[in-house]
Amino acid sequence: MDTPADNRDDIRDFLATRRARLSPEAVGLPAGSRRRVPGLRREEVAVLSGVSTEWYTRLEKGHISGVSEDVLGAVARALRLSDDERDYLFDLAKAARPTLRPAAPPKERSIDSPVQWLMDSITMSAAFLRNGRLDVIATNHLARALHAPMFESPTAVGGQANFARFHFLDPVARDFFVDWEGGASATVALLRGEAGRRPADRALRELIGELSTHSREFTTLWAAHDVRTRHEGIKPLQHPIVGFIELTYRTAELGDPSNAARTLNVYTAEPGTPNEDRLKVLASWAVSSAEPQA
Repeated sequence: MDTPADNRDDIRDFLATRRARLSPEAVGLPAGSRRRVPGLRREEVAVLSGVSTEWYTRLEKGHISGVSEDVLGAVARALRLSDDERDYLFDLAKAARPTLRPAAPPKERSIDSPVQWLMDSITMSAAFLRNGRLDVIATNHLARALHAPMFESPTAVGGQANFARFHFLDPVARDFFVDWEGGASATVALLRGEAGRRPADRALRELIGELSTHSREFTTLWAAHDVRTRHEGIKPLQHPIVGFIELTYRTAELGDPSNAARTLNVYTAEPGTPNEDRLKVLASWAVSSAEPQA
């Protein structure tokens, strides 16, 4: 039987930060007086969860192994967790339980040809495939052109770009990402969610250690314990070729959990806007750049 992951610190800090952000009024409790710290008290979370204060205190100290899904669900509801945060809590509980057989780590392998064909067939949107560590595994020509500063960055290790490493370790990223702060928060939250899903991922731990060592902003955001499993919305960029461009992006999970490359990302422009015109210019530049020189 395998030893469970020692993630008690993650459990403690996650539950404590979620509890601290809730006011008594927000959950229908009287505010009371003489509160030394913000947020709910442990006994208040226990009442809302339908468990004893002693039991919840043990849980918040990281003793989560063996806790039923029903009870975890009650705690998630009491703390008003989002769907992503709820999944993260369940992932932490799963990682803390002894297992008869270790989970196979996701394989780092070449993508299947049909997946590359799919991305290449998307000519007016930037499409790329990434893993949970935010390594870019494959792209179409437009995605590589759109993120040219990241692929040309010294943070691209062995020619492989990584969104988190570029975002926090290359000063160029602060000009390229118009909303650098918002992107930084989302990037860390995605890595936090991946750490919950795959606590034994050595490469992920090394990436987090590297970012923590070299970026104070990353360390601060990591300590907030915010979690995301999906990232969609509007992305404004300051591109070196076409200037300011604002794109809509969506993600789709591929159906092979054994493969590390599993998230398809597509960036596109609203039809009939200057952003579409700029994307067309970038697409033409991407095609001409990819053509072999005579």
